[in-house]
Amino acid sequence: MTDISPRAMADVVVDAAGDKKAEDILVLNVSELTTIADLFVICTGRGERQVQAIADAVREKAIEAGRKPIGVQGYSSGRWVLIDLGDVVVHAFVPEERQLYRLERLWGDAPVVLRVASRAGVRPVVATGGATAYRFCSPLAGL
Repeated sequence: MTDISPRAMADVVVDAAGDKKAEDILVLNVSELTTIADLFVICTGRGERQVQAIADAVREKAIEAGRKPIGVQGYSSGRWVLIDLGDVVVHAFVPEERQLYRLERLWGDAPVVLRVASRAGVRPVVATGGATAYRFCSPLAGL
């Protein structure tokens, strides 16, 4: 692993997921609640193939940033893919699985670092300097 900060790694993940049209991206700071990670990145793809594409993009961008995934679970089914990047854990879901497991509620005491609602055609846009900006951010529905 490199010494890229958890927040910087989460930004890499959010950008990679956004590039693959992930929806409802949420970054939670779980560092005070568990020792398994500092941040969780949770996102949704509309179907199994999209979730797998999100996972592929996250792995690729993480490796480019100098962070090889420690493990990947659930890729073959594509319904809930977990990517362990050490201090950042990524959860990519199809909508039904995200609603079923409701990690946002399970980890409800964790502070929200970033929330990107990308419904209704709202997508991330790249701002000058390579940073990702978002046209619209709001709380996830139903939480």
